[in-house]
Amino acid sequence: MQHIVALCGGVGGAKLADGLNQVLAPGALSVIVNTGDDFEHRGLPICPDLDTVLYTLAGVANPEQGWGRADETWQVQAQWRELGVDTWFQLGDRDIALHLYRRELQSAGMTLTEISRTLAQRFRIAAELLPMCDQAAPTTVSTELGELPFQEYFVRHRCAPAVRGFRYGAERFATLSGEVRAALERPDLAGIVLCPSNPYLSIAPILAVPGLKELLRRVRAPVIAVSPLIAGAAVKGPAAKIMNELALPVSALEIARQYRDFLDVMLIDEGDRALIGAREAGDPQIETAAILMRSPADRRNLAQACLEVLRRRPDLGSSQPDKGAS
Repeated sequence: MQHIVALCGGVGGAKLADGLNQVLAPGALSVIVNTGDDFEHRGLPICPDLDTVLYTLAGVANPEQGWGRADETWQVQAQWRELGVDTWFQLGDRDIALHLYRRELQSAGMTLTEISRTLAQRFRIAAELLPMCDQAAPTTVSTELGELPFQEYFVRHRCAPAVRGFRYGAERFATLSGEVRAALERPDLAGIVLCPSNPYLSIAPILAVPGLKELLRRVRAPVIAVSPLIAGAAVKGPAAKIMNELALPVSALEIARQYRDFLDVMLIDEGDRALIGAREAGDPQIETAAILMRSPADRRNLAQACLEVLRRRPDLGSSQPDKGAS
């Protein structure tokens, strides 16, 4: 197996990225991470998905919640509360230290890609961590309450308002970075994996970067995705709720169809095998695997399952006349 590129965001995506990082040779993985949820808070540049991937691959993430730092302390947060400051967005002391360092590197003129590379090196991560773009490209959620900035919807309102649609800042403000392009055009690229991340909140913002989806259509390496749904429910997060509110079928097959113009294979849970028989002409292929990741071993096993599909399916990829078709 040569180089692998993963697209991800959120806790589920970070888990599979961690599994891939563990089973691949050092340096054989590039992870393109959603930054549509980035924002400034208390004057600090917050990159939730980048930091979740960073902490997870470094082995320092909070194991109970999947995000934030393990063994975190909360002295700054407590002081803010004493000052009467609204603490709706939780920031631990170690997390704040990282954000302060990110601000320092920004002030020195570094791009977000350069900062992410520096942080990965400081955390001794062999994989390449790539933000989807270097520009601010915020996701806005259209809801029954009106338009909400992503973190207002996701954290302050806990995803409760019914969703009506999305505006992805990447469509207007982002440009494809040289580093992301280089990762997707590597001559030794063996495959691309869409991690089991929320298709609307984590993957769609990445795909909205101008030119990125076209690269996925043209790439000769196979593109596979892991379903974030099992038995019609999200493993974590509001994916199923959003699909219901958008009047979409809540199934892994529906998500595969949203990626059909570049996707070759969707991995679904073994219990969802009936979806294979529901495929129509033009739908991506479907295979089953144990996709629920409860333990570090599960992460590695799912990563191996993804790599096995890439190894034994040389027919996949853009050599097919219609990528993703039967």
